[in-house]
Amino acid sequence: MLLVRDLIELAHQVSVHERPQACYRHCVSGIVRRVKLLGPFFEEIRDTNPPLPPSALLAFRSMHEFLAKCNLLVDSCSQSSSITWAMVSSTETIQKFEVANEEMAAALEVIPLSLLEISDEIKEHVLLLKLQSARGWCKALDPGQELLKAELCDLMERGDGPSSDVSLERLQKLFAGLGLKNWSDCKLELTGLLEELREKVASRDKVAYSTLRGLIRLVRSTARLLYRAGEEAFEETMAELDGFKERVGVLPDEFRCPISLELMRNPVTIATGQTYDKEHIQKWIAAGHFTCPTSGQKLIHLGLIPNYALRSLIFHWCDDNNVSLELFDAGFPDDDISNSREALEIAKTTSAFLVGKLATGSIDVQRQVAYELRLLAKNGTENRICIAEAGAIPFLVPLLACNDSKTQENAVTALLNLSIYDNNKKLIMAANALDPILSVVEQGLSMEARQNAAAAIFSLSSTDEHRIRIGSRAVAIPALVTLLLEGSLQAKKDATSALFNLLLYPGNRARVVNAGAIEVLMAMLSKDGDVQDDALAVLALLGESNEGLKALSDDLLAIPLLVNLLRTGSVKGKENSLSVLLALCKHGGDMIRDCLMVEQQTQQESRDMSSGSSSALLLESLQELIASGSPRARRKARSLLKFLSVR
Repeated sequence: MLLVRDLIELAHQVSVHERPQACYRHCVSGIVRRVKLLGPFFEEIRDTNPPLPPSALLAFRSMHEFLAKCNLLVDSCSQSSSITWAMVSSTETIQKFEVANEEMAAALEVIPLSLLEISDEIKEHVLLLKLQSARGWCKALDPGQELLKAELCDLMERGDGPSSDVSLERLQKLFAGLGLKNWSDCKLELTGLLEELREKVASRDKVAYSTLRGLIRLVRSTARLLYRAGEEAFEETMAELDGFKERVGVLPDEFRCPISLELMRNPVTIATGQTYDKEHIQKWIAAGHFTCPTSGQKLIHLGLIPNYALRSLIFHWCDDNNVSLELFDAGFPDDDISNSREALEIAKTTSAFLVGKLATGSIDVQRQVAYELRLLAKNGTENRICIAEAGAIPFLVPLLACNDSKTQENAVTALLNLSIYDNNKKLIMAANALDPILSVVEQGLSMEARQNAAAAIFSLSSTDEHRIRIGSRAVAIPALVTLLLEGSLQAKKDATSALFNLLLYPGNRARVVNAGAIEVLMAMLSKDGDVQDDALAVLALLGESNEGLKALSDDLLAIPLLVNLLRTGSVKGKENSLSVLLALCKHGGDMIRDCLMVEQQTQQESRDMSSGSSSALLLESLQELIASGSPRARRKARSLLKFLSVR
């Protein structure tokens, strides 16, 4: 329970900071009040040590990140040594408080209170905190402080200091409002501004650097006017200020982490090829995000590959620009504990706890538990083994017939995630889950449930024994073909993958043809570019059966579409198009050859009618594939060209 102890310590640290600058007091007091409400919650979790469902762990990790940020934010408000800088930068700081509140609200929203064995009083505390966080945060300074900020910004934008058209009374009113009532106050303010400036020089923040220089000149000039301070009083300050001028460089964008926009300490590359700072991308993934923050692409794996080349460039840049090299860690420590004995024991305890709730809980509790099992089974073979050993599968199967869409979706997705482990496939089939899963494919309450059910069929059909059992069900293949026709893009992909696996058993090929798959797949080739390769792979398998070849031969659009894909398809798509065309040629003989030559003639006439057309003819496409295609494509292109040349 180290995480919970850290949360208690962080909550305490946030609560005991020194008094902040006046412009931040409302925000700081508000966040501190809310954080204090978390203390008793974390303490009861520590004292009772209940099993923590996966979503609670995710929420606590998010809460840890929030409290760490909050601690730094409150600390910066308390330690800000410059009144004027605090005022000018207040908008950005208040926005940070608003983001902190949103992060708190998001973390609180996913805490499964119904599954936590804590007192009703503490649950009421957390619910109250949820309501408070949902109300938002302070949006601006109070009216008096807003006026002071506007006046300060106006004078600062005039240049080196107040001009002759600014009255002394106006300056006196501003500085009195800021608490700069004598020369000593102004000297302390200048010292504080220089401290802020040192930080901005180190971080290469040119905008803040420029603003701070303007504030320093304004305070210096106004102090001379109001308090008759001599120029010699500022010599040391101005000498240090001028010394900073040449030290401000620009941090190259490629050295910034796309998440934090700060200098990367430990750059690592993720599955999509994007590079991030290790600390920030780990927090992103730990928060339950499995997509690339920049591109939005789904991560096919969660590995983080150290980018030593970029790290070396950053290191040398820091050395050349006098940026502290203490930023860098000694290496890339492996802090993954997913295979540790402790993690395994936690997974066993959590699985047993959740299955107990699944067996006896209300429908609301079952919905939440199915979600928790879905999350837990998503990552790690050990988790999948523990869940199955705890007896979850027989309790998940009845939920597939539930009238609540989220419960059904969570249950079928939990089974999908469990089926990734091979031994669990047998347990799922033995629990009579096949027919309920197929029912979800056919008439699930949500598209996500249907597509995940299709993905489960794909996973379960990895052996011939299961392919035979699935294919023999009257509803199985028609349900997948229907999903091809009316499903979302992902649903079509999952259904196509399932059909591909089922077709690896030859006995299923006639069933797929009889279900009308050829017509649907040909329509996908002409409309859905994102699933063309998947559809062609299925057609290539169907082309190995007499039923499939007959249906393809009868489809008038088949040959023109397949010939066109020789030019426009992907590498894999071209190979599969060639496979289908070759199979058709072997099956149909002279009739197919004549059809292909008619298509060649049609393309020639089309090219002649539109001068300058760059569309490739069939024979040219084949010659191009022979010259530059993959080895498999070259071999098939030669075979097809040889077939066409036979008279």
